[in-house]
Amino acid sequence: MQPVIIVLIILVVLVFIALIKTIQVIPQASAAIVERFGRYTRTLNAGLNIVVPFIDSIRNRIDLREQVVPFPPQPVITQDNLVVNIDTVIYYQVTDARAATYEVASYIQAIEQLTVTTLRNIIGGMDLERTLTSREEINAALRGVLDEATGKWGIRVNRVELKAIEPPTSIQDSMEKQMRADRDKRAAILTAEGIRQSQILTAEGEKQSAILRAEGEAKAAALRAEGEAQAVRTVFEAIHAGDPDQKLLSYQYLQMLPKIAEGDANKLWIVPSEIGDALKGLSGAFGNFGGGGLGGNNSVGPQAGAPATERREQPPLD
Repeated sequence: MQPVIIVLIILVVLVFIALIKTIQVIPQASAAIVERFGRYTRTLNAGLNIVVPFIDSIRNRIDLREQVVPFPPQPVITQDNLVVNIDTVIYYQVTDARAATYEVASYIQAIEQLTVTTLRNIIGGMDLERTLTSREEINAALRGVLDEATGKWGIRVNRVELKAIEPPTSIQDSMEKQMRADRDKRAAILTAEGIRQSQILTAEGEKQSAILRAEGEAKAAALRAEGEAQAVRTVFEAIHAGDPDQKLLSYQYLQMLPKIAEGDANKLWIVPSEIGDALKGLSGAFGNFGGGGLGGNNSVGPQAGAPATERREQPPLD
């Protein structure tokens, strides 16, 4: 009985192992390559799959999701013979699990080496300045070459990015000095432009202030002249309304003489002709007060050939 039990146990174990090998569960976004006696048979997709145990075998399980692979810095020589270290990142996706398994031994290593050689060819035709400022151009060129080469491997390169471009230390120092000089230059230009703008605004303000001040003075002078003219008109109208005689006018002339002579700078002043007539009028007025003439008994007689005038008694003054 014991040998029979042992055989039964062995059969149960073999059946269990066969069931395990028969049922294959493939995760989502994955694929598996099935070989029968070492030859490719089919590709298992996501889900529950049945294979022939001990005849079919799983060769490779491949992740179909997009993968990100960073490559270490690679020394590259530019057109002007400068060595720069460039870090790259590749975004790729397996589109054909069979081709990725049988067309290339290791597609990761193949992509890395192809990236390095292509990068050296591209950077070798650029100088350092263009290399530092043409990342989009380098990325596009790399992606085009890689996508064309990896198509037969069942790989699609979605994106290629340059993580860093590191020039030599001496070049970095020179670039920093140049950038610092450019910043100082721009700062000096902005300062000078600010000073210039400030001076222009100050001059414009002074100009506007002078114009407004001149306009104010002109308006004030016009108002003063208009006031003086109005005062003169008022005085003139008042005088004419009072009907003055020659004596009052002569007295007003004499009152204005000291005002005309005021000031240290008045070395020469002109006496108008009306003052002579005023003096004659005053002299006649004073002669009337003295009883005839300015000296009483020193009256001037009639001229030769002139008719004699009658002397009249003046009424006494109140």
